[in-house]
Amino acid sequence: MNRTEKSQGTNEDASIGIGAMIVFIALILVAAVASAVIIQTAENLQQTAQQTGADTEAEQGTKIILLSAIISDSANDLVVITFELGAGGETIPEASVSWLITGDGGVTLTMDSGDFTAATNLGGAGAPTTFVPGIAYEYPLDMTQTVLAISSEYSLTVAVNGGGITYETLSTGLSIADGQKVI
Repeated sequence: MNRTEKSQGTNEDASIGIGAMIVFIALILVAAVASAVIIQTAENLQQTAQQTGADTEAEQGTKIILLSAIISDSANDLVVITFELGAGGETIPEASVSWLITGDGGVTLTMDSGDFTAATNLGGAGAPTTFVPGIAYEYPLDMTQTVLAISSEYSLTVAVNGGGITYETLSTGLSIADGQKVI
């Protein structure tokens, strides 16, 4: 009888299989961590974009759009502006809208300001308590400090409390006459 002894050495096939299994598990863990990071980043970007969209909608929806500005009474420096709310906006109480106009009074910077409580519907048909999108309104800017001058520019800022801000430059021409457009 012939007897062969087998030694209890290493089995290379088993060690290659265990190594492959370790590499496979490591790849799964790396993929899981990477996907978690990508999902978290995408969620943060979505939340930021949604907040930015809501802020932009709130600002633009409450913004005053200036349609025109016409000198109404040149002797008393009165300019009538025509305006409406931005598209898609909500109603705004007239007291929450204010204005500021600045100009060079020759030697010093001059300013006039006020709110829109004296605004009327276009054509003077009634005084609204709230401004509604899609309806045009008019308001007389009383420029008692910022006197109208020939070939001058004035900066008009219209701000809605908690909403949008509108900047416009009013420019006078070579003459200051009633009915002259300054926007």
